[in-house]
Amino acid sequence: MIRRLLLPAVSTLVMLAVLLGLGFWQLQRRAWKADLLARIDSAERLPAVPMPAAPDPFAKVSVRGTLRVDLQALYGAEVRVDTLGAHLIMPLERQGAVPVLVDLGWVPMQRRDALVLPIGAIEGFVRPAEHAGTFSATDNPEKRLFYTLDPGPIAAAFGLPRVAPFVLVALGAAPPGVFPDPVRTLPRPPDNHLQYALTWFGFAVTLLIIFGLYAKRALARPAPTRKDTP
Repeated sequence: MIRRLLLPAVSTLVMLAVLLGLGFWQLQRRAWKADLLARIDSAERLPAVPMPAAPDPFAKVSVRGTLRVDLQALYGAEVRVDTLGAHLIMPLERQGAVPVLVDLGWVPMQRRDALVLPIGAIEGFVRPAEHAGTFSATDNPEKRLFYTLDPGPIAAAFGLPRVAPFVLVALGAAPPGVFPDPVRTLPRPPDNHLQYALTWFGFAVTLLIIFGLYAKRALARPAPTRKDTP
């Protein structure tokens, strides 16, 4: 009878190890996300610091330079009050460093008013580069319309050989009717890892219950008898 359970037991143990591994991995991710959110909260309360050569993701920094108003791109698509718009991207040339792409904020696609650009140092947070996935919308470099915030392709559309490997997202307030409209706060990545961990652990418990019911029925069945041949 025990031989009947050997293969199902081995399969159950393998699947159980995978499910538990996924659950504990989500708990590790939750600890990492909690630390990230704590650092974002701390950065938002503190004044911006001069941007170092290799800033941390979501660090709140300030940087001086010259905006290339002749080089503009749009990122994303967002409707505000029945108006379709996107985020305005411009390169900021810095002395002694490669240019950095700056997300200056939301602008209407059909712009009628002049842009009001920041003067002096630009404050914002460091946004890590994105990379297009299988289901990402297709960029249009010829029209400088992008749906993935990847500095490389945007810089190539501008004809820039090198830019910083991240994007500076400007922070600030803009009066109504003036564009671009920068973001107000640092982003807060969602923290659903505990929910995911409980889901994987729930699958593991369900797997054990199913195996237990199967084993109970298998052991309750009488073993087939062998008939002697004459």
